[in-house]
Amino acid sequence: MSGWTYADSGVNIDQKSEAIKALVDEVSYKRQGLGQAVRLPGLFASLVDFGDRYITLATDGVGSKLLIAEELNKWDTVGIDCIAMNVNDTICVNAQPTSFVDYIAIDKPNPAITEEIGKGLQKGAELSDMEIVGGEIAVLPEIVNGVDLSGTCMGYVEKDRVITGETCAEGDLIVGLKSSGIHSNGLTLARKVLEANNISMRDSVKGVSGTVGEELLTPTEIYVKQVMAITKAHEVHGLIDITGGGLRNILRMRQGLQYVIDDPFEPAPIFKALQEIGQIETREIYQTLNMSLGFAIVAPAEDAEAIASEYPNAKVVGRVQKGAGVLLEPDDVLYDHY
Repeated sequence: MSGWTYADSGVNIDQKSEAIKALVDEVSYKRQGLGQAVRLPGLFASLVDFGDRYITLATDGVGSKLLIAEELNKWDTVGIDCIAMNVNDTICVNAQPTSFVDYIAIDKPNPAITEEIGKGLQKGAELSDMEIVGGEIAVLPEIVNGVDLSGTCMGYVEKDRVITGETCAEGDLIVGLKSSGIHSNGLTLARKVLEANNISMRDSVKGVSGTVGEELLTPTEIYVKQVMAITKAHEVHGLIDITGGGLRNILRMRQGLQYVIDDPFEPAPIFKALQEIGQIETREIYQTLNMSLGFAIVAPAEDAEAIASEYPNAKVVGRVQKGAGVLLEPDDVLYDHY
């Protein structure tokens, strides 16, 4: 075969999009009045009308990163990932996360594992200034083989403070916030590439300190406090969580514009190692992994440059111009659908 793709590892993002559309097409009932949804496409978190505020809801899980936690018997950080995957979506509409409920599906009760998961959930809640108000542990031996962890986040935003990407404009700049590593997306591809080359989670690879497993378990960065401070101090037109789909997430912003990534972060060693080992093409890896760009902010040029100068994990990575899609330069890779 040529280079590895996400589809080769068992995850086809185009088929996933088709499956989502098939489900959404059947969910057609619309509530009217207080509590009705704001019907805008591409939002990272759902907006629900509650008078002078919007309530937000977002839901997500940790995914196959849990298989690495199981292999290493290290469960104390995946709770951070669970929180992060939800709150980083919540802040994309400039909402403050407030409340969280977790859901654990497990084949048999194991207090040692759930205690460690709880430690991560607690740390994630602290980093997000958010309270875990409830949850559920379901024992499902006939359905689950191991552990699955997910959750749902509620937040709120004043109506005059909501950010949806609709105001993105030609001349804006794109500020990137650096990721802490692979975060919690694309782990299936990473695992399959390593397995195919007989590299275990306890092995080391070129350029990466420690073992591969330790690196892949690095918790997802939580951007809540930083992004909330940025939107309070600066004009911001769009907020993007770079998760599943990589750069294609930027396509959720206002259409009729081209979002050019012309000075991306230098990818961390783990990304370079995976690309080399799996011979993964540039197009594929930038639409699967975050490549050290964990979060993106679209803002007027003056504000963008100020943001980049104020935060050590931030830099201007691109610009907004006439056109369509997301263009990765200098490779001239164009992503034209989400």
